[in-house]
Amino acid sequence: MAHAPHCLRALMVAAIAFALIQATPGAFARDAVITSRGQDVTIIEGRERTVYEYRQNGILRMIRVVPAVGRPYYLAPADPTRGYGNLEQADMLIPKWILVEF
Repeated sequence: MAHAPHCLRALMVAAIAFALIQATPGAFARDAVITSRGQDVTIIEGRERTVYEYRQNGILRMIRVVPAVGRPYYLAPADPTRGYGNLEQADMLIPKWILVEF
């Protein structure tokens, strides 16, 4: 039972990510296919977007979303000081875009 809060948090993060992925019409989740699963990166392709999940030692560190139309963005924790960089422990994930690159 000691793992129940961690499992609840992981389930909540997965539900939030799922809700963000389905936020636009096109039903990404119904058409999504995991095209590649490596040791550190999982690629999930859909009609509307491709999601890259980056892990380090099994811990989810970064989620990159590349929509079919528009600029890529990252899902980042609302409070980056909690969870020690593990996105599965984040209370809420929010989208962040890169505005300028050199």
